[in-house]
Amino acid sequence: MAPGVLIEDPKEEAAVNVVPIVDDELISKGVHAETRVLEPGKADFPPLRTIWPHLKLEDHPVDETRRLRVAVVGAGLSGITAGILLPAKVPNIDLVIYERTDDIGGVWHTNVYPGVRCDVPAHAYQATFAPSTTWTEAFAQGHEIKDYWHRVAERYEVRKYVKLKHTVKRAQWSQEKGAWLLTVATPEGTFEDEVNFLLTATGHFSDPRLPSYPGMSDFKGLLRHSSNWDTTWDPAGKRIAVIGNGASGIQVLPQLQKVAAHIDHYARNKTWVASSIGGEDLAQFVADNIETARESPESYLAFRKDLESRLFGRFGPIFKEEETNNALRERITALMTKRLAGRKDLVEAIVPDFAPNCRRLTPGPGYLEALTQENVSYVTTPIERFTEKGIQTSDGIIREVDAVICSTGHDTTFTTQFPIVANGVDLQAAWRPGGNPGFPDSYLSMAAPEFPNLLLVLGPNTTGPAGTVPHALETQLTYMAKVLRKAASQGIKSMAPTAAATRDFRAYCESFFPKTVMIGDCSSWYNGGIKGGRIHGLWPGSGAHVARVRAEPRWEDWEYTYWNPQGNRFGWLGNGWTIRDVRAKDGIQGLDLDLTPWLRAEALEGKLDLRAYHEGWWENY
Repeated sequence: MAPGVLIEDPKEEAAVNVVPIVDDELISKGVHAETRVLEPGKADFPPLRTIWPHLKLEDHPVDETRRLRVAVVGAGLSGITAGILLPAKVPNIDLVIYERTDDIGGVWHTNVYPGVRCDVPAHAYQATFAPSTTWTEAFAQGHEIKDYWHRVAERYEVRKYVKLKHTVKRAQWSQEKGAWLLTVATPEGTFEDEVNFLLTATGHFSDPRLPSYPGMSDFKGLLRHSSNWDTTWDPAGKRIAVIGNGASGIQVLPQLQKVAAHIDHYARNKTWVASSIGGEDLAQFVADNIETARESPESYLAFRKDLESRLFGRFGPIFKEEETNNALRERITALMTKRLAGRKDLVEAIVPDFAPNCRRLTPGPGYLEALTQENVSYVTTPIERFTEKGIQTSDGIIREVDAVICSTGHDTTFTTQFPIVANGVDLQAAWRPGGNPGFPDSYLSMAAPEFPNLLLVLGPNTTGPAGTVPHALETQLTYMAKVLRKAASQGIKSMAPTAAATRDFRAYCESFFPKTVMIGDCSSWYNGGIKGGRIHGLWPGSGAHVARVRAEPRWEDWEYTYWNPQGNRFGWLGNGWTIRDVRAKDGIQGLDLDLTPWLRAEALEGKLDLRAYHEGWWENY
């Protein structure tokens, strides 16, 4: 029965047809509708309106998209790539990139210690859409990597979006405004920015962590983290302690060994040191092929595809009891023994019991060779305390030094760099140990339930153990561009993944990683430095696997609110027109306007690629 109709006799209902009469004035006053009663036997017809209050159409073309204010935090590789892809893929975007340091480049700007370099071949550590043939080394040094990304940023005019020396201190969600309220600190003071979407792109290794030993404040010499290098300090002739044998410790030690009077190298954990992250001799592969590759674009493409195929194809050795992993162990052990000049004491102290790939393999050119030199002592006895002049180990021995270089890693909890608060919860605290749940709990590594319009670039579980970082970044940002386009074009005020979808992804991770060697008895940034701990540093699958998952968003996993005043999800349909329709309403003569972009010359010859036909999102803008 239609609203507002009173029938005193229930039997009478069968004898009449009740049809609403639309009266906008009455509806506006809260009266649902008047009705018209059709006599039995008269012609019946469907009601003109069944929904009250009726939907008030939004007066705009369907393709008139909302301008989104989007903030990216961080201008390293992630931020630079975002500054290239998002403006290309999100029409009408209002983009800002906040960077806390004085230049772009991320870790390649802040890390200037001797020997800093990438542990991936440079030809695979570049944007897939901006290749360079001029790399001078297979494993490029930090300054060359920074120069490359600066050139790419200049080519695509990324700097116009970047605000240097701008530190985001806090983000607070306002559902009323459909916006994140950012507190941003600059040398001139603090201000608030209001953005529709917040993308964190602060990287994995941007916050170095010093160790915590008694007496550190008593030490009178130089005390620095390798990622906070003092370029005015001269290590020549100094007695130096290097703490840690992660990537930076492995890189800095051989450079210091060449000039130092003596080095005490404190290593708490054993580690695998290979010629490459996959155990292959990729440096030799590059050396053997690069000159031929530079002869033509086709030759370089073939070289690059071969190189990256080797990186994407090394997924098998991460699994337990895989023959490839056993063979890798034998090969790397033999290599390390050779590079250690057969020194049994060093081989026993350094070669791990855990499997390769439990922690990331590091090339470390010159590292093992440096350990065999007379001016290097390899110390595995735990550090007990610092003294004014050096370090005391648990056996009571004090080793005096002029400087202590701590290569002790970074904050690898994979939580956010600053408080992000929504619905009464601070995501940074919730994801840290002791919070709820106390670990990163993301939806497909990119978002979190109850945190609307928040996207995590290179967040937890982002990159596959086989693949490349630039490719992972590009596919992730392409997915995020689809999220932004959807929000801008479909009247979405807020969107966040559901708790159920996030829980299902967590279940997948918890079932996948126990099959791998990564849950072995080793500490790494994969597991937040906890031996056998939860893996949140890598994607649960290969590089090709994560690219496939990101290819098509599962919109059914998200929940939405809308800008439409009545909350109607189809308010964005507007007034029935498109922008092209409006332009052509008085005729198309003299207009630079293509009303039929799907019609192409290739169709005459049957050369259309039907796989992509009618799927170009840009054709509708």
